[in-house]
Order: sequence, then C-alpha cells, then structure tokens
Amino acid sequence: MSKLEELVAELCPDGVEYKELSEILTIKNGSDYKSFGTGDIPVYGSGGVMTYIDRAAYDKPSVLIPRKGSIDKLYYVDTPFWNVDTIFYTVINLDYALPRYVYHCLLREHLEQYNTAGGVPSLTQKVLNKIKIPVPPLGVQSEIVRILDNFTELTAELTAELTAELTARKKQYEYYRDELLSDGSNNIKIKTIGELSRFRRGSFPQPYGNAEWYDGEGAMPFVQVADIGEDMRLVDNTKRKISVVAQPKSVFAPKGSIVISLQGSIGRIAVTQYDAYIDRTVAIFQDLSGELVFKYFVYQLQRIFSIKEKTARGSTIKTITKEEFTDFPIVIPSINEQERIVSILDRFDTLCNDLTTGLPAEIEARQKQYEYYRDRLLSFKEL
Repeated sequence: MSKLEELVAELCPDGVEYKELSEILTIKNGSDYKSFGTGDIPVYGSGGVMTYIDRAAYDKPSVLIPRKGSIDKLYYVDTPFWNVDTIFYTVINLDYALPRYVYHCLLREHLEQYNTAGGVPSLTQKVLNKIKIPVPPLGVQSEIVRILDNFTELTAELTAELTAELTARKKQYEYYRDELLSDGSNNIKIKTIGELSRFRRGSFPQPYGNAEWYDGEGAMPFVQVADIGEDMRLVDNTKRKISVVAQPKSVFAPKGSIVISLQGSIGRIAVTQYDAYIDRTVAIFQDLSGELVFKYFVYQLQRIFSIKEKTARGSTIKTITKEEFTDFPIVIPSINEQERIVSILDRFDTLCNDLTTGLPAEIEARQKQYEYYRDRLLSFKEL
C-alpha cells in the first residue's frame, strides 16, 4: 500500500467533503501599477509577468486566475507579487486547503469551460466561487501535491534536456554544413546563384470576386512566408486558395520546386510537396544548372541565407532583394562530391528534425501522464 493509500485509509476512509471555492478561499481583484516605481516584484496579467515594480499586492502563496483573455492559464505564486485587473488572486484559508493543492484542482477543472463572454474569454467571481473541489485532510493534500509536483518537475527537466540536445545538434549541423559547403580550394569551380538558376518572385493575390479566397474548380494553395517551415517543407495549406482564372498573373510553383522567403523570416527554404501559387514575399528558383545536384543547391541556399539574414535591411520587417543575393558565389565540386556532402547533411537534418518533432510529442505525452494521475488522485468518494 502506498503512503497516499495509507493516509486515505486512516484519515478519510469513507470519502471527503466537496466544497465550493467561496468556502475555502477569497477571490481578489487586481489593480493598476503604473504609479509605482521599478523594483523586483513581478506584475502579473492574464498572459504572465508584465513588468517589475517596488511593491506587492500580496505576499503569501496564491493561485492567480485570469479574468480575461487566456483564462485557461493559471499561475501558482509563492513570492510577493502584484496583479492587474485582468487577473484575480486568491487568499486561501490554510485551515482547509494548501495553495498548491488548490492549484492542481483548478488545473483539473479546465476553467475555459466556465467562459461567460461571447468575444474575449472572461470569468466572473460569481461563477468561480460556485466551483466545487474535493477537500481531503491536509495530510492527504500534502501527499497529492508531492506526487503531482514530482511529475511536473520531471517534465520540466526532460524538456530542458531535450531542448539543450536539440540546440547542440543544430549548432553542430550548421558548423559542418558551412565547412562542407564553403571549400575554398583553387581547383574548385565557383559560380553565382544568378549563373546557376533563374529566379522569380511571386505576385500579390487578387481575391476572386468579392470573396476573400476562392475554393472552387481550379483552386490551388497560395503560399506566403508563414507557410515555409523550418524543416524545409511547406505547412499543410488547404484553406487559403486562389484560382488561376481569377489570378491569371499568379506565379506557379509546381510540386518539387525550391521556394524561399524574402521578407520577415528571411531565408526560410522549402522544397514544395504540393502544387501552389506563391506570394510576392516568396521567390522560386527555376531552371537549375546541370552542374548542381538538386539537394546540394538547397543546402547551399540555406547556408547563404543564414549569412544574408544578418545583413538584411529593415528595422521591423527584414527584407532582401534579388540584386543582393543573386551574385552570391556557390562552390561547385564534382557531382560525386556534391552527393557525398548531401548524404552527410541529410543525416544531420534527419537527426535535428527527429528531435524537433519529438520534443513536443514527448512533452505532450508527459502532460497527458500528469493529467491522468492528477485526475485519479483528485477523484474522491463524496461524503
């Protein structure tokens, strides 16, 4: 028998009482902070910490509950803090409940289901005060908190480890990519991008009729900068479409084309996995020279634009022109050497992508594990 089972058998064998939040805590409103000086006290809004000031609204452990906006985001705070009007704080009666226990219980409630507004999600004290949670003896609460906190700590540690591993692998990949693709030997041919391919920007969309997008016969996805992922693929774009009938000057990018972003997130490259039209902030490379292996050219573009992005113009939205990169030199070793380089970089790329996709999947699995045990641990027979 586990320690928790022993405590339940000893302290509440017949079940526990379920209490409304109004019976175990008081919900308090936030207020403005702008008249105060700068300090080290965090100011919380519905999105998290906003700034730091020199005084606190409350200095005991509390659960912060967003009143507007991200109402599914709860914060447990055990140091002095200030909160603005978009988020409540709670004064918890320690004779009934541990603040950390209340936090886990409210996470289980999925407070977004209590939304009272049609526009910006909102919660009211009236609705929150009526929510019931199980209130076992404090000893049982303490053990439940210990178990659930262990899950969250392990998840945080795993996330940090995987993130560090991914960062290290990406740096290693970039180092070897730059080394392999920038051979300066005198007997290696060098040509510019403009000599090796034809470059064409996309066009600005003209929506079909009065509709924003056309989804009828002949419709095709319309690719913008945001659709170019970091894994050299396009995102799945099925909603934003235009018609060649309505857009006769559209620039067509057939499946298997090399496209690249020229504004904002500069230098994102993808090999298209579906036919599409492309926006003017995106360019397509066509008529690739037979001197180059296709994937070798893709990797060279990736390297070049990682350099060019640092010198791109614009303080808010970065941009780069055709003239600024078409003269950029590309090293052209033998076809066999290009294929060897591609093979090496493909392995690195696969490893990085496996980690990139595996990280959120692992975090999600841990979160589901936490939710499973949380729901089991907080399910008591009601007196």
